[in-house]
Amino acid sequence: MTGDLSGRRALVTGAASGIGRACAQALAARGARVVIADLDGAAAAEVADALGGESWQVDLSDLDALAGVEIEADIVVNNAGIQTVAPIPEFDPARFRLMLDLMVTAPFLLVRAALPGMYAKGWGRVVNISSVHGLRASAYKSAYVTAKHALEGLSKVTALEGAAHGVTSNCVNPGYVRTPLVEKQIADQARVHGIPESEVVEKVMLTESAIKRLLEPEEVADLVAWLCGPSSGMVTGTSYVMDGGWTAR
Repeated sequence: MTGDLSGRRALVTGAASGIGRACAQALAARGARVVIADLDGAAAAEVADALGGESWQVDLSDLDALAGVEIEADIVVNNAGIQTVAPIPEFDPARFRLMLDLMVTAPFLLVRAALPGMYAKGWGRVVNISSVHGLRASAYKSAYVTAKHALEGLSKVTALEGAAHGVTSNCVNPGYVRTPLVEKQIADQARVHGIPESEVVEKVMLTESAIKRLLEPEEVADLVAWLCGPSSGMVTGTSYVMDGGWTAR
């Protein structure tokens, strides 16, 4: 696969760890020059140095600043995200707004900035890291589920507008992935469900999955890399589910 993306420039958000880092590694292995965008500038620089890429320390929730950026990228992978687990009556409205800013409006602004350059080249790939929660809902995740459903809509509109210009746009919809984001919510899940932390993975996270294990970031990254490659030109406006059979129910 090495060389499939030679000469391409890829922007990956939230790429200092987890799924984003795995995606950056997979794209770099295929020849792309990767821009590691993350709030943690030091961690982003470390990953970029290891991959021969560039780092971009950025607060994606600063929408006014983001609206003014210029982006030159053949590939945009919208991956950055956060999670909050709480019942709706207890959900902080400011946190709800922040999560939508980060996971819906920021991807819109990045795609908006990158599309003119993609159109000029007649080629581009947008991959949005959605979730099984872009297609299904779970209790206590009102902001996350709302944001991922909205991201699905943005991705489809991008696909329709970009089709005539050689630009594809797709979502990847994993179930629970072994990442810091998932590890951090175990305590919250235990609290709202009234169970010990040791039982959260089995009784909450994997209860709907037919395959009883967490996804690995590298598995998600392999699919993302294929969607960014030369053989996926007819794949657009769709959602690739990696949920161990969750949505088959």
